[in-house]
Amino acid sequence: MKQSEFKKRRASLMKQIGKGNIAIIASAPQRTRNRDVHYPFRQDSDFYYLTGFNEAESMAVFIPGREQGEYILFCREFDEKKALWEGAHAGLEGATKHYEADDSFPIDDLDDILPGMLENKSKVFYPMGKDSDLDHKLLEWINHIRKQSRSGVTAPGELVSLEHIVHEMRLFKSAEELKLMRHAGEVSAKAHVRAMLACKPGVYEYQIEAELIHEFIQDGLRAVAYPSIVAGGKNACVLHYVENKDKLNKGDLLLIDAGVECDHYAADITRTFPVSGKFSEPQRQLYQLVLDAQAAALTEIKPGNPWNKAHEASVETLTKGLIELGLLKGKLKKLIKDEKYKQFYMHRIGHWLGMDVHDVGDYKIKDEWRLLEPGMVLTVEPGLYVPADCETVDKQWRGIGIRIEDDVLVTKDGHEILTHGVPKAVADIEALMAG
Repeated sequence: MKQSEFKKRRASLMKQIGKGNIAIIASAPQRTRNRDVHYPFRQDSDFYYLTGFNEAESMAVFIPGREQGEYILFCREFDEKKALWEGAHAGLEGATKHYEADDSFPIDDLDDILPGMLENKSKVFYPMGKDSDLDHKLLEWINHIRKQSRSGVTAPGELVSLEHIVHEMRLFKSAEELKLMRHAGEVSAKAHVRAMLACKPGVYEYQIEAELIHEFIQDGLRAVAYPSIVAGGKNACVLHYVENKDKLNKGDLLLIDAGVECDHYAADITRTFPVSGKFSEPQRQLYQLVLDAQAAALTEIKPGNPWNKAHEASVETLTKGLIELGLLKGKLKKLIKDEKYKQFYMHRIGHWLGMDVHDVGDYKIKDEWRLLEPGMVLTVEPGLYVPADCETVDKQWRGIGIRIEDDVLVTKDGHEILTHGVPKAVADIEALMAG
């Protein structure tokens, strides 16, 4: 992503913070996996959103109206030995030259420099409660300033959540962000198609997972957006099944929930299909019901509609279908009011999507479901899950888990499906797997 995009975001943030105030945000830490092996580093989403800086041990400071420069980056100094062992890093010069910080300082000097930047500021915007070390340090810095009150220096009198501003900004995707999300969706769709083609009885779930990862990396995207769910048969009834260890059996369905990241932006796709390439009649009936529920929900994804309207459409479609198939008994409105459908459909229709797979942004404003607006991206993912030991339904339905999920952009005229590259109609799935 171009630096101009990050600069535009910082300008918007500065305007909302206002002169006389300050905002600070720390990078993600490097975390140890075991002994001297680290987990792959993944930058904090809010920090990256504002800076584009992809290193640990960093802190960004924003001071609207500061004469010497409004954007200050504390980071590691360039270390030739570290570069030899671990690779390139920006250093102080790179922070200003390549990442357009107005000023840069060594992260080791943070305690000496940052308290001075806090002096005479009214409010401090920062991620409250997210990082206990930062919480503690900030209070130390403020207390240090208070001790200098006789010299005419004042300490900030108010701490404000930075997330409230940044997360509202992140909810609306720019053209540059959508370019990355479309690419993540395209690559993820290709991976799902590859998995369908590789699937057959006797293959293990982890082998299908390997096909997904192969496609991700072949396209140059090395980070999964979340641990892939590859759930055969009754495993699909466990919503966040990630063991991916069992053999796939003839006659079962396979549910795959997987997506890749493209420059920190996530895709999130779920498809369910028959291991042997052809749906049984009970599987087809339940699958078509879920597909109909998704279609009903998608008709409600348009500007001006409340967030919850798509969920309500999916609930009505699924409950009506469950009555017709005999899995639920009673009157439609009463079953919905009593939430009887929840024994088979226990999650909501979807979530915001962006830099995090369960992305930031409020779902309600003043206790009312917020209205959809162009630029928002969300998932639409109805499902049905009939546990293998569910004795209240006929045996033909037991052990079937189905979810169908796409990533959807709200446009000025309605919506755009970003993950259309993988089939989901019964005939299209069977044709692909037969080919």
